[in-house]
Amino acid sequence: MRSIFIFLALFAGVQSASAQNKTFSLKGSVVNIIDKQPLPGANIYLPDLRRGVIADNTGAFTVKDIPAGTHLIEISYAGFSSIIVSVDFVQDTEQKFELKPTVAEHNEVVVTGVSTATSLRKVSTPVVVMRKQELLQTGSANIIDALTRKPGISQTSTGPAISKPVIRGLGFNRVVVINDGLRQEGQQWGDEHGIEVDEYSVQKAEILKGPASLMYGSDAIAGVVNFISNTPVTEGKIKANLFGNYQTNNHLRGFSGNIAGNKNGFLFNAYASSKDAADYRNAKDGYVFNSKFNERNAGGMIGLSKKWGYSHLVFSSFNQKLGLVEGERDADGNFIKYGGTALETVATNDDFLSTKPTIPYQHITHEKLVSDNSFFLKGGKLNINVGAQRNQRREFGNAEDPEEKELYFDLKTLNYNAQYHFKQKNNWKLSFGASGMNQQNTNKGEEAIISDYSLSDIGAFAFTQKKWNRFDFSGGVRFDRRSVNGKEMLDGADVKFESFNRNFSNVSASAGFTYEFPKTALLRFNIARGFRAPNMAELSSNGAHEGTNRYEVGDKDLKSETSLQVDAGIELNAEHITFTASLFHNSINNYIFFEKQPAVAGGDSILTIDGEDFYLFRFVQQDARLYGMELSLDIHPHPLDWLHFENSFSFVRGQLAKATEGNKNIPFIPAARLFSELRFDLFAHQNKVFRNTYFKAELDHNFAQNNAFTAYNTETTTGSFTLLNAGVGGELMRKGKTLAAVYFLVSNIADVAYQHHLNRLKYAGENPRTGQPGVYNMGRNFSIKVNVPLEFNWK
Repeated sequence: MRSIFIFLALFAGVQSASAQNKTFSLKGSVVNIIDKQPLPGANIYLPDLRRGVIADNTGAFTVKDIPAGTHLIEISYAGFSSIIVSVDFVQDTEQKFELKPTVAEHNEVVVTGVSTATSLRKVSTPVVVMRKQELLQTGSANIIDALTRKPGISQTSTGPAISKPVIRGLGFNRVVVINDGLRQEGQQWGDEHGIEVDEYSVQKAEILKGPASLMYGSDAIAGVVNFISNTPVTEGKIKANLFGNYQTNNHLRGFSGNIAGNKNGFLFNAYASSKDAADYRNAKDGYVFNSKFNERNAGGMIGLSKKWGYSHLVFSSFNQKLGLVEGERDADGNFIKYGGTALETVATNDDFLSTKPTIPYQHITHEKLVSDNSFFLKGGKLNINVGAQRNQRREFGNAEDPEEKELYFDLKTLNYNAQYHFKQKNNWKLSFGASGMNQQNTNKGEEAIISDYSLSDIGAFAFTQKKWNRFDFSGGVRFDRRSVNGKEMLDGADVKFESFNRNFSNVSASAGFTYEFPKTALLRFNIARGFRAPNMAELSSNGAHEGTNRYEVGDKDLKSETSLQVDAGIELNAEHITFTASLFHNSINNYIFFEKQPAVAGGDSILTIDGEDFYLFRFVQQDARLYGMELSLDIHPHPLDWLHFENSFSFVRGQLAKATEGNKNIPFIPAARLFSELRFDLFAHQNKVFRNTYFKAELDHNFAQNNAFTAYNTETTTGSFTLLNAGVGGELMRKGKTLAAVYFLVSNIADVAYQHHLNRLKYAGENPRTGQPGVYNMGRNFSIKVNVPLEFNWK
């Protein structure tokens, strides 16, 4: 309550000070630089104000009530290179913007890892972006799967419903996921725990590769994935959207709808979605039993955008039920359900086609409420973000008592973040702030694999940016402190979890620059120090993980990981070719990983619980290093502007400082990957019936991963495989407006049976008929997406 009163008093004071701040307007037009023809529908967006307008039929626009000071403006139009300018508003301003046609966009506004919105070309850390249009044109199984099209991004998956981001070989608690300004807090430590974000609501995704503890505190030593769902629409407009998706492989049916409006600074957005999928199939396993799932999600935003700034209230609800694939089969290789119980039976075709998960399955709910505020003052800008979220994860595994919750984690989190940004002066930007988190996790199930705990984070940072000639410098420093209190828990008369208190504190820092040569090249360099406190699974685990065949034991004396990463990159732009290269080296002290434990008499340590065998794993740590590269070559020969040939190559190598059983490889590092796309863009702008029509063919080659952590059979090597994909789509137009957009995609055209190195199902049970261990990834999949946009004037 005290915090609420302080916030209200601060809000009243800021309102009073902001009311005296002068405001100005921006008028202008947007035209094609070649023929000087207007570009109606071009977007003019001021990201720090969360406001924008759309150019009218003559290309003209007006933005009113812009607070005095320097603001970033992004002018964009599909098929044209965006213009990003910084304008100091000391009076009403009028400007004409000329956009150049392009088939490859290499600049846009980003907000991840920086204190205020910044041009991508001025960010020294490597950041990649995927917008809604690009997401719609992928035939992915889920939102993380879509992001893996970008070099350096991979995923740990457990079937199509569970996918976790991996950035340059690091995942789990080493990647921070942000959704609409709030740090997403679920059970990130678990292999079989997803990210709980509604795929259909995402309008834009930004991925920062490398240590980002400076802006986000502990845990972001691999990077950040930032999902942006709620984007305000133009003043005086109501926009709605209807979307449907069907996929043939697992008979996925997905639907979503949203409506948003903006009138006199009052904003709202509301969306709802659903997904239902049966079991997926492949050429080796047939249908993979219990890989089905369903989702029911909703969310939105209400807010005000005025002269003093903006205030948004964001809310969301995520509700998912998903089956856990165990891979148990009979002697003939048929999948069985309720294995090991009196109810055991062979799975039938009706079981495969049902969308209702069978035991074992998980039921996950995640609710969030966020207050996101920005106030403009004479001396600068104040941002305040406060959010509450609750993640409940229930696991049902008793076929004879289907309502019994074997595991039930109830996680409640309060996040807060306050930042003050000084008025830009002499090309200097200076920001400082504080952020933190209070967290409570309670076990409510029949079993527990981590202890009940409470956690408290607090940190403070300072960040600065400076433009000098063609250099853009940025850097800062941060101090964080985390307190963890593990609770004692009994298992009968035995102590299963001992109580403990641990405090972790550390300093993070970052410094880097970009240098832009006129029209031809861009250089990037950054060095960053980050840290990660051990998570509760690493500190306190003592239990069997259903579906993983692991019994994990933690160590409450583990130390924090600290990383030092150096990034260097170059981007070369020519009329016909764009080439980028990014090299990195990441040294991690006290790297935490689990390894299988040997038995005293030799062989594996195996624990038998309720008739089921589990391998014993313990969390250990030692120094490690990761290094690698991402290369991309984009060929767009002029005057064949409709032809686009893009290639990317990713490679990461991870090694421990000391060998274990003669093996120094870091476990679960993705294989090297080559991804190529040949694309034909037709009817991009001038056609009155079709727009943004395209055909593309993709080649996705994953090299063999022979550098596995094979000590104690912790993981196995994986062979290479090549996938072929294709897609065609476009927008149907009438009177200059889009009636509908249709996307038809096919993945894995050749129906290749493959196992991805980071697919956890490759460690499921052996198929007695073939002798092949594990389960294969999804086979050939056709996907059709239909998107219908609607727009009205709000009178």
